[in-house]
Amino acid sequence: MDKSKEYTEGKMESTFVIVGGGIAGVSCAEGLSLLAPEESIILITASPLVKAVTNIVPFGKTLMHFDVEEKSATALDEKHKMLQVIHDTVVRIDTVGKLIEISNGKIINFKMLCLCTGAKPKLIAENNNLIVGIRDTESVLQFSHKLKNAKRVIIVGNGGIATEIVHEIKAVEMIWVIKDKHISATFVDPGAAEFFLNKISSKSDTPKNKDTPTKRMRYVVSDTAAVKNGAALGPDWHNSFDMSGTFFTSANVHVEYECEISKLLTSDERKQFNSTEKWPIYAQLTNGKIIGCDLIISATGVIPNSDIRGLEDLKKGEDNGLSVDWKLETSEKDIYAAGDVCTADWPKAKHWFQMRLWTQAHQMGRYAAKSMVVLLGLYNGQTLGKNYEILLRITKDQEYVKIILQDGKMQGAVLIGETDLEEMCENLILNQLDLSMYGEDLLNPNIDIEDYFD
Repeated sequence: MDKSKEYTEGKMESTFVIVGGGIAGVSCAEGLSLLAPEESIILITASPLVKAVTNIVPFGKTLMHFDVEEKSATALDEKHKMLQVIHDTVVRIDTVGKLIEISNGKIINFKMLCLCTGAKPKLIAENNNLIVGIRDTESVLQFSHKLKNAKRVIIVGNGGIATEIVHEIKAVEMIWVIKDKHISATFVDPGAAEFFLNKISSKSDTPKNKDTPTKRMRYVVSDTAAVKNGAALGPDWHNSFDMSGTFFTSANVHVEYECEISKLLTSDERKQFNSTEKWPIYAQLTNGKIIGCDLIISATGVIPNSDIRGLEDLKKGEDNGLSVDWKLETSEKDIYAAGDVCTADWPKAKHWFQMRLWTQAHQMGRYAAKSMVVLLGLYNGQTLGKNYEILLRITKDQEYVKIILQDGKMQGAVLIGETDLEEMCENLILNQLDLSMYGEDLLNPNIDIEDYFD
């Protein structure tokens, strides 16, 4: 049986069509191959390489460990007999006639469509060679080459990519510009941020072994050539790239809090204020400071890739993501969206909020028609109001443990370091056991509290 029925010249049809070769798209395609092995599936990807999840191991009731492999699209094609991978880009989608036009001129007819087109990085300025955004393998390679000749860089943003860049860059002075009151606000609370800031300030420029064991889930991406329009990098992307300068200066980090870049200045424009400094580009901050540098790294988040011709009438969220209900269905029947391109528009579960991460992309892709994704825990008391209690345990340079309790029940946690409390906290958040009787002994280091809940 043909993988898709090509019933006229230049025209194809398939039961399922997926647009996007990232984690969400590939996970969706593999899930459909498993659940509907006799139905035809077409995966359209702009890159000849796709990102696939492998070696999935449950790590509790909702957590899991998995590897991510970047592989040839043909390998995915060969693995699933009813799946056809097309290396092309989508030009237009007819949501009423259920037709997709791709750039080679072919028309694809579908019964059900899943949009997994991901997101693109926000840039503080377009078409400027001194400003780089990091999203895929190609953009990281460009950044790595430019970094070698840099003495000072400005990093704008406070999410995962920005935090990892600050942690990994060696032998380059860094100015970290954030709009929040503490670093890494997307992922941690102020206490944990202070813990990380102390580590960053005292870090050594001595190369470390990146293959040492880790207790958290590690994402492994195979070595491949850079590809334009590739899928998102995800965590551990920095392990494969040289993030060092060549001027042997100390990797000093200075943080500019609660500000943003208001204006970019050239060297000539800067001479009006100060003629002694000479940098290729200058950034004027909202706090009034003007800082010169060799390179500006824009890591201020992403914009969902939802602007495909033909999708103008689909409902979108405030972030331009395609609004989806609890089934991951958009406002148009039989058209679904998963991963970074979508915005959750259903009543939220107590311990969940959307974050554009690989884990949620994988879960959404596998559960594209009926998914309820879980990101466990309210680490900073989100949605709890002011009526909650915090238990805190800090061992300098070793661990940071924070527990959020409300009405005696655990609602969230921040665990940094080798705490051995991961599974216990997950279970206590899920089963909502009353912990009032334990009080502060819940974090007493002299009591093996996890033994109580095994």
